[in-house]
Amino acid sequence: MGQKPFIRLVMCAIAATASGNSLAEVRLTNDFPGGGYVSAYTLATGSSYTDATLAECSRARGRQNEPSVAVNPRNIQVIIGSSNDYCGVYNDGEDADGAPIPSGPIWLGYYRSENAGVSFRSSLVPGYPDDTSPYAALARVRTASSGDPVIAWDGHGRVFMGSESSGDPAGSPKTFGDVWVARFDNPDGENGNTLNDGKRFLGSTVIGKGSSAPNLLGVFHDKTALEADRTGGRCDGNVYFAWARFTGGRISNIYFSRSVDHGETWSHPMNLTARQGNLQDPDISVTGNGNVYVTYDVGARQNGQPDGVEIVKSTDCGKTFGPSTLVTTYVPYNAQDISDSGGLARDCGDFSEHCQSGYTFFRRTTSTRSTADQYDATNEWVYIIYDATKPGTEVGTGTTYGSLSPGLGSQSGVYFLRYDGATGTHTSPKLIDGQSTGHQVFPDISADGGVLHALWWDSRLDPCYSPTRPIGNCADRTTVPSLDVWGVMSADHGTTWANLTRLTSVTSNPNYEQFSGRTVPFAGDYLWITSMGAFSFGAWTDWRNTVAGVDQREVASEDNDRADVHQCRTQLPSGAFTGDTCPRAGGLDQNIYGSNTP
Repeated sequence: MGQKPFIRLVMCAIAATASGNSLAEVRLTNDFPGGGYVSAYTLATGSSYTDATLAECSRARGRQNEPSVAVNPRNIQVIIGSSNDYCGVYNDGEDADGAPIPSGPIWLGYYRSENAGVSFRSSLVPGYPDDTSPYAALARVRTASSGDPVIAWDGHGRVFMGSESSGDPAGSPKTFGDVWVARFDNPDGENGNTLNDGKRFLGSTVIGKGSSAPNLLGVFHDKTALEADRTGGRCDGNVYFAWARFTGGRISNIYFSRSVDHGETWSHPMNLTARQGNLQDPDISVTGNGNVYVTYDVGARQNGQPDGVEIVKSTDCGKTFGPSTLVTTYVPYNAQDISDSGGLARDCGDFSEHCQSGYTFFRRTTSTRSTADQYDATNEWVYIIYDATKPGTEVGTGTTYGSLSPGLGSQSGVYFLRYDGATGTHTSPKLIDGQSTGHQVFPDISADGGVLHALWWDSRLDPCYSPTRPIGNCADRTTVPSLDVWGVMSADHGTTWANLTRLTSVTSNPNYEQFSGRTVPFAGDYLWITSMGAFSFGAWTDWRNTVAGVDQREVASEDNDRADVHQCRTQLPSGAFTGDTCPRAGGLDQNIYGSNTP
């Protein structure tokens, strides 16, 4: 068996290209004067088009988080990235006090590299509000915002970009909670120059609709996953989409849909977990024989379920799935505190977001990612990675902050195991890196072409690290730069790991209060890595360009957490403060960076 002949040729090209690549970082989100956003229509056709949203995105210095990135398996020079992109938020004029109005769209970025990730051109997936390009009519989505971007290539020059979406274009409190997939191809056809793969927008299709209830009540779809079959076999070209479906009672199940016509139409959503609840973070893997696997996180708050990772399997190209199997249990790491109002809080900041411990920290919970090597014709292996509490590191925090429960903290690490779909057995979960200092957060893994690549956020350089405190928090309640991205590779299917490398040249502060009116931090819920053989590229959220500052609404003695960002507010005669009149001055400058990885 072994590798398919065309894959051998691809691997040779990868080796020749990868040998000359460095680990230099690159910015995917060029939302600053001198950078700029270009319409996806212009990128594909060369015809000029712009609008108010693109103009705003070219000067915004705004927020981006939750990146995804995918390398073209036909030509590794082409990499597509995305994120939750807030660059167009302030494109709607100013209020009576001169503060720009934050009512523009949050949308999926479309970041394109044609030089193996050395540089990117920034754009948006068509269909955002204000998009009147010829592509806009092809985007049949009904929502005013989108997020949780996921990306997958097939083996024929097509790239697919999935999203969950909310926000009523009419401005009502409704949160639609739809999920949809956009599709792009090569404008010159499958036999055209592969440098143009994934460039022409073909349209977007809604796969599941929410119930349009206010404030995330009713049915709401979230936590997306996307994969395409690139095996060249019986299921080649199929596209698979999974997500978590929440109801008003906060019960969540994993749903799945497939497309057999390159993303144009999709099967009726199928509940893969009807006998369970409180499930999140699905991920899809396709093994070399075309079998489809979906992993997901199981929460312990429903039906006596343990915290852990489960998996379901399809042997008929995603048409049906067998029963779920619990692969492993773990001790979760869920940052939490008690808010000043007495409720449980997943993140903490200022004012209504303040918590009793006095710490400032971003949301983070244990999450699972998985993948398979679609070019491995011998093994039916699924590679699973997750971040969880290291047993034995549990410690009382002396405050209301905790990672296991309020007042009980721990250290988190990245674990790996290899699941054999043919036998249902798996290797024992093991730490990829046994670093004794710092937390490891939000890992991801990629496998195509015989080499495993992984990355994660890492706080080993946090000068205030303690398992009793959130990342980047000191004992005096100040915050400090504390997060880097580290990467590693394995040439023996995860038995051993090598080339542990720090990918970031700048340690940044993830606790800047850039959200909810500059009151609380948000880092997103994942990083991303993509690969073909020895070539790999990772992307992450980064704060190196954020401009720190003073929140004029605070009394100096009240808050010295060093998490405030630059903003401009004036106190009115009533005692109230204006909105931020300088949101483009760098206080919101959260970006997506990336680089080659080991």
